[in-house]
Amino acid sequence: METMMKNFMKSHQTLFNPTKSSNTNKNINYQHDGDGDGDGSTIPSLSPLAHSVLSRSAKILAVSVQELQRRFDAEHEADSQQLVKHTRIFLEFCCYQALHHVITNRSDYLSDKDFRRFTYDMMLAWDSPTLVLPVNDSPQNETSISSSEQQGEDEDGWSLFYSTTTSMAVQVDDTITVGREAFARIAPACPAVADVITVHNLFDSLTASSDSRLHFLIYDKYLRSLDKIIRTAKNTQGPLISNLQLAEGEIILDVDGTVPIQPVLQHIGISAWPGRLTLTNHAIYFESLGVGLYDKAVIYDLASDMKQVIKPELTGPLGARLFDKAVMYKSTSVAEPVYFEFPEFKGNSRRDYWLDVCLEILHAHRFIQKNNFNETQQLEVLARAILGIFRCRAVREALCCFSSHYKTLLAFKLAESLPGGDMILETLSSRLALLNATPVSGSPRGKQQLRLSPVALLTLCQLGFTLQKEANLDVEVLAFGDLWAGETNPLEIAVKQSVSDTGKAEAAQATVDKVKVEGIDTNVAVMKVIIMVPLNSAY
Repeated sequence: METMMKNFMKSHQTLFNPTKSSNTNKNINYQHDGDGDGDGSTIPSLSPLAHSVLSRSAKILAVSVQELQRRFDAEHEADSQQLVKHTRIFLEFCCYQALHHVITNRSDYLSDKDFRRFTYDMMLAWDSPTLVLPVNDSPQNETSISSSEQQGEDEDGWSLFYSTTTSMAVQVDDTITVGREAFARIAPACPAVADVITVHNLFDSLTASSDSRLHFLIYDKYLRSLDKIIRTAKNTQGPLISNLQLAEGEIILDVDGTVPIQPVLQHIGISAWPGRLTLTNHAIYFESLGVGLYDKAVIYDLASDMKQVIKPELTGPLGARLFDKAVMYKSTSVAEPVYFEFPEFKGNSRRDYWLDVCLEILHAHRFIQKNNFNETQQLEVLARAILGIFRCRAVREALCCFSSHYKTLLAFKLAESLPGGDMILETLSSRLALLNATPVSGSPRGKQQLRLSPVALLTLCQLGFTLQKEANLDVEVLAFGDLWAGETNPLEIAVKQSVSDTGKAEAAQATVDKVKVEGIDTNVAVMKVIIMVPLNSAY
């Protein structure tokens, strides 16, 4: 895997850089030095922020803005009638290349505050790419060049009541903010940050307390939390691998039950034991707590087809069904259902979280089983699920919120939740098939579109995770995977269609329910009249 990654880096080092960049991994400069006189002379209508982002992107790529525009013009026809749209496409073209260069040359980019600021500036520039915007296309806030030195919370300022302090900070934060479409167009260019399938749900989670506008304070906190989650996951691998005897390519995604005040109880029949619960990309492990030590882990497989059932359930002492705080696991490999209880004083958010992440891995494996995927495609599916769980954990821990059902941040859970979710899975399957596709002759991007890239898998490898030591990955892949400047990803189209169909179904059901209620009221009124008429005539 390490050799494959090195070859991948070399194959892309010069893809967009005719001359080797002088920037080293640790010295990539995201700052805009000066006003860059001359760089934007051919694009006079650019907003100051858009010009700043383009200049910084060109600096990262070690080329001029004019060279980037020349490459862009070679692939896209100029459209003077839609200046804003054309400028946004050019911004996407440059931003995607700059981000690809960064994330393939560095593994610690999430911990870099300048990178976090730079990606946020990209979104701001996308919102306001030109000096004058049409009325219908103008963001809610006027734009100006943002400073990388914008004040935020201290890097170590994790608060026990963070959701409250965040809401308070957002209310007094009068700086410019990012809209939904800008986030959806830029964020998925970093596969660790967002997934095309769930990017709109991620935006909704991040802006729940800020009227659907993304503040840098929240965006920065999310990325720092994501970086912390990924680092913790890598550090967890060592001490637990020997205890659990994990298989090759098995990655620990989360662990619970290690804190005495937040135990996990395993119920089988009328017996219950406290212990440590671990989720990997292949199975659930439970280690019963003995006298100061954990017993040998019991494995509940998620990868094999054993008719597994995972659902919420009630539990209680001696098998009583009292508390709605458990996850049930049942399969042909266990004699009777197993219940994992997550006690907490208020609500059942712990249970709901574990239910969703376990189902995400189960759904990912079922998706693999239903399709004749090769090794690379299977690993890409699992990598997509793993990154989704990391993002879900980051939002949950940073913002103290957790979304489920139609608002989940987990791609396969979302596809299973939506009534039209099959369309999402079919589209994903067709995209995965392109991982081994040959270029189509006559394609407008035929020179660079060799095939799609397993971006989730490569992202995990770059972050330091190994799904398989000898993964058979072809390094001659598309530079930034499944995103194209100015084009809507088919997965995003499928998600929007499924969500739209869900909304129509819910509206129809609400109408039916209303008619039923009104029908009951009408019947009661008629019965009253029928009863009262004889009584009145009697008098």
